Amino acid sequence: MRIDKLIWFLRLAKTRTIAQAMAEEGHMRLNGRRVERAHQKVSTGDVLTLATPSGVRVIEIVTLPIRRGPAPEAQACYRVLDGGADNPIAAAFRNEA
Repeated sequence: MRIDKLIWFLRLAKTRTIAQAMAEEGHMRLNGRRVERAHQKVSTGDVLTLATPSGVRVIEIVTLPIRRGPAPEAQACYRVLDGGADNPIAAAFRNEA
């Protein structure tokens, strides 16, 4: 499955166009390698690191979704690896401000 379609299906982007832009900007990593093309292939077991408005997310693809369904269905397709841990550098910066 294409990475832009996956991001849209997983509801990590509101539109497919936004998902394409996220992939092409190069601020995303797939298994540690920089993604620069929206048509990059993704499969089960891959680890995806991406920037979201709420911070950096690290997820493992458990299963590939077949559609863009409701949020609980989308969330069942991946496992969060970062555990919601706060970035220590960002936390230090916020405490100084």
